Amino acid sequence: MPNIPTLATLADDLENGRTSARKLVDECLARIADSSGEGARAFIHVDAEAAIEAAEAMDRLREVKAAPSRYAGIPLSIKDLFDIKGQVSRAGSRALEDSPPAEADAPAVARLRRAGFVVIGRTNMTEFAFSGIGINPHYGTPKSAWQRSVGHVPGGSSSGAAVSVVDRMAHGALGTDTGGSCRIPAAYNGIVGFKPTQRRVPLDGAVPLSFTLDSIGPLARSVTCCAVLDVVLANETVAPLQPRPIRGMRLAVPTTVALDELDDAVARTFERALEVLSRQGALIERIAVPEFLDVAQLNAKGGFAAAESYAWHRYLIVSKGDVYDPRVSMRILRGESLSAADYVDLLGARKSLIARAAARLAPYDALILPTTANTPPRIADLADDKAFTKANLLSLRNCTLINMIDGCAISLPAHRESEVPVGLMLAASGGADRRIFELAAGMEAAIRV
Repeated sequence: MPNIPTLATLADDLENGRTSARKLVDECLARIADSSGEGARAFIHVDAEAAIEAAEAMDRLREVKAAPSRYAGIPLSIKDLFDIKGQVSRAGSRALEDSPPAEADAPAVARLRRAGFVVIGRTNMTEFAFSGIGINPHYGTPKSAWQRSVGHVPGGSSSGAAVSVVDRMAHGALGTDTGGSCRIPAAYNGIVGFKPTQRRVPLDGAVPLSFTLDSIGPLARSVTCCAVLDVVLANETVAPLQPRPIRGMRLAVPTTVALDELDDAVARTFERALEVLSRQGALIERIAVPEFLDVAQLNAKGGFAAAESYAWHRYLIVSKGDVYDPRVSMRILRGESLSAADYVDLLGARKSLIARAAARLAPYDALILPTTANTPPRIADLADDKAFTKANLLSLRNCTLINMIDGCAISLPAHRESEVPVGLMLAASGGADRRIFELAAGMEAAIRV
């Protein structure tokens, strides 16, 4: 992205004195405060004083060559469901407003701070992370970057996270992904979102949706930006990302489920990307993945999200259910009818699904598929519950396939400038995170030509 700051360019500017952490924070705060922008809807809480103090501390450390990393002083946003010491974790809901402030940072937040990143604020989200659309009736709905004057949904559940990055109110964002909540907002806003192999980043200190499926990942402006944030979150050593050559990439297009009911713009952009990659030497094979047929069956009664969210919410929803978004509480309450035997069956069926999918995908470097089946719908069109449900299912469907097989995945913007945003997803079985980053870095620029 020309003229759009990445973590690497910002780090270089900081190192060479062309900017300062305080200046970066001031610029982000000004964009958040701009009444003509989306700041009031993208953020639920902004602690300007703490962000300024942290930035000034990083500037002082850099002056004496003691900055904790080359990225120290760069502002990031944090999804509202993460604990930040001294702040209330509302998870986009009014039901948790009177909760006590967190006594410590969530490990994911603490690791970002340890690398010197500055927390600029808490971003808006779908209440309790329960939707791929991003509408929030309590705190407002930030608009997607696409045709902002019209008003399209930002994608969920990490809605404010994506908008904060695309509008330069932060230079990266911390999100979560249970069925696409990093990748969908990234796709709808033309940025990059990554869902890691779940076990790599601890879930502690984050309000859960489904502890079986929840993953913690970054949203940012480039593949390399996400790769940097990912290794910090996973407490791994930051190493240069080596893009893989497109020639020789072994990519599988799943023809089962993932290509059904695509919007015309999604189908057109996806096929164009495949053609570009094929021309440049990628080996692309269309394959059936019958395992994906199991996913809808596993989720027919609400799946892990309903069962596990109901276990977490069952007392809160009794006392404060009247302040929940009805579209959220309805989905949580589906878990009430799931028996212990149903849940045990789910666990066994998913274990089998993961093993069978891993065997199916083993000959390939990655699956390649559209991130979402649809483009960002207009907010006004989703007042009707039937329209909302259809759009939500189409937004979540492809991403959910990967969470259910315990995979890792990245969403890249595949559209051209001035076109409606469309995300292209690369995915693989769990543990292939670095390979996914290398593949994505190799094709990032090519697929938008």
